[in-house]
Amino acid sequence: MYGIVLIAALIVTGGAIAVIGDRVGSKVGKKKLSLFGLRPRHTSVIVTIITGVVITTLTFAVLAAASENVRVALFGMEKLNEEMRGTQARLDEAGQKLAAAEKQQRAAGEALKKSQGEVDALKQEQAELEVRTQELTEGNAQLETAKRELTAANENLTAQNGTLATENKELEQRTEALREGLIIMREGDIIFRAGEVLSSGVVRSGRPSEEIRGDMGALLQLANAGVAERLGADKEENLVWIYTPEFEEAAKVIAETGDDAVVRIVAAGNLVRGEPVRATLEMFKNRTVYRQGELVLARSFLLSTDQQGEAENIVMSLLQEVNAVAKEQGVLPDPIRGSVGVMASSQFYEAVNAVAATRGTGKISAYAREQTDSVGPLRLRLVVEAEGTAE
Repeated sequence: MYGIVLIAALIVTGGAIAVIGDRVGSKVGKKKLSLFGLRPRHTSVIVTIITGVVITTLTFAVLAAASENVRVALFGMEKLNEEMRGTQARLDEAGQKLAAAEKQQRAAGEALKKSQGEVDALKQEQAELEVRTQELTEGNAQLETAKRELTAANENLTAQNGTLATENKELEQRTEALREGLIIMREGDIIFRAGEVLSSGVVRSGRPSEEIRGDMGALLQLANAGVAERLGADKEENLVWIYTPEFEEAAKVIAETGDDAVVRIVAAGNLVRGEPVRATLEMFKNRTVYRQGELVLARSFLLSTDQQGEAENIVMSLLQEVNAVAKEQGVLPDPIRGSVGVMASSQFYEAVNAVAATRGTGKISAYAREQTDSVGPLRLRLVVEAEGTAE
């Protein structure tokens, strides 16, 4: 808006000066005035020139008076150019600083991301350390509990020292008796062979140690009764001897493992009449090997003759295979005989007669008569079936 006013003022001023100059030139021409002795026509030209100069001068004067920008353009252009160059230099320097600042900002952003990652890693490590600290605290509590238990066990062991000393003395006496009975062992009557089972049974786990020791004590009493019966001695007399720490350790193992165990009390060596019955413990994990009525083994046979001996061989061969298969499946064999089952002679000959009565091919199957665990014995039910007729 300011520029439009200025232009309008210049137009008005130029028009007024032009009118004034025209009138002055006309008057000079009409009156035939002469300046400096010049001819009127030349004087008119000079007046016109002077009028043009005055118009230009007044124009610049009006512009300079009306606008500071015009004054700067007319009289301060060099200074303005210098200031513009300085400003451009400062602007370039500011641009460089801005670029450097942006570069530093990017570097700071990357450093911030890296620092954030390190902070996250430290937080995770702190969480892991807190979990580890909690575990260590719980471990310390368990160690304190174990320490108290060990202290109690030490006190118990101290209390048992007297008993162990007494047992050691008895052991020394029995050792001396064994030395004296070497000749008897060579020439005497052997009543128990090494490894012979004196008694056996399943001891259930998952109960207090006192109950487990009670069941093992019952097995020891059963072994003692069997030995007394064989020797013709008093059943109330303690004839079977087991090393006490071995007995306690076995009860502890059953309680801690949580598995039912087959416990066997076996003769520690060949024992002759008149010497102490030394025994040791054998333990096996117990499980159900055969369910009642479960098929153990089935075999086809061909009876070529009607002789009784061939039928007996067929049944005996099946029983031998059943014995081997049952042992592989986990039924514990008798240490002396190596057998896993028992069968009445009447049942055996019933199967033999059934095989002998078969003509041609047949099949003989052995089924578990009752549920059989690892401790055994395996009781069988034999079934004989005819499959064809011999030609």
